[in-house]
Amino acid sequence: MDIFNTIVDLLQRGSHGVLATVVRRTGSAPRDVGAKMFVTNEGKVFGTVGGGQLESEAYRKATEMMDQNVTVMLRVNMDAMRVEDRAMLCGGSVDILLEPVAEEHRAVYEAVGKCMEDRERAVVLTRFGPRGFAKSLIREDGTVTGDHVDRQAVDRCVGLANLCQRELTEDAFAEPVRITVPLYIFGAGHVSQHLSKIAKAAGFSVTVIDDRKEFANIERFSEADAIVTGQFRDVFSSLDFTGNEYVAIVTRSQEQDALVLEEVLKRDARYVGLMGSARKIAIIMGSLHEKGIGPEATGRVHAPIGIDIEAETPQEVAVSIVAELIRVKNAKR
Repeated sequence: MDIFNTIVDLLQRGSHGVLATVVRRTGSAPRDVGAKMFVTNEGKVFGTVGGGQLESEAYRKATEMMDQNVTVMLRVNMDAMRVEDRAMLCGGSVDILLEPVAEEHRAVYEAVGKCMEDRERAVVLTRFGPRGFAKSLIREDGTVTGDHVDRQAVDRCVGLANLCQRELTEDAFAEPVRITVPLYIFGAGHVSQHLSKIAKAAGFSVTVIDDRKEFANIERFSEADAIVTGQFRDVFSSLDFTGNEYVAIVTRSQEQDALVLEEVLKRDARYVGLMGSARKIAIIMGSLHEKGIGPEATGRVHAPIGIDIEAETPQEVAVSIVAELIRVKNAKR
């Protein structure tokens, strides 16, 4: 479930809270602009803005401003900040917009969810600062849900929707509704290189994850939307799992494949694929069953990953995987 749908569900139950959104990033901060975390009035957390101390700072500020109906721009300097348990150090800084989430804007959050479901272009416009807080959704045809937006701002947002481009000013943040599909590629080997390129061309938002910086880097994955380096077990706190994610497990070892698959199956995902021989897959599945992960969970794993096209080269394997991703994505539910 997307975080906006989570917000709608919680508002319907009488909850409220604070939404934290990364609106600016410099340097090697762990999450990209647009990453979100919702903190409820009961202290529950949904989503992530990066994990570790960064997330702790955002959570602290969110609970501090709860019920005050104010917006806050929080700047967190990441120089030498530890964002994971195992020596993942980042530089630069992150600006996080914290805003109140209340019943009065439920229609906006519902409209966002509907646009995502219908894959309809739109922009969420959040206004803050001296003139107060306002929240609106502007669709591609110029219609507005939520607070009033003047014609000039509507036209500007329609243009941003068509360009799929964010815009941050001194008192507003305009963010296109995400209609791309997130793909997490665990492993940064040869197959992953081709998989990243082909999946990106097919419209997926690609995140490459590996524990080796010499493999998972911008030189080898220039097209990727994000690159995460760290021990596989530790990176999950910096990844969203809302039920709409696609996961391809193509690490360099059976042990790492098993570890990643076990962690992924604890979370919601739209697609999970595991590369390997029938024997390797049987061993991994048997081990997971012994740990109490049932056949219902392992049965939803696409293993071996990809459509059978007698693929041999890394390029062909990548094509077969993306073909399967597209088939699942476009299937009627």
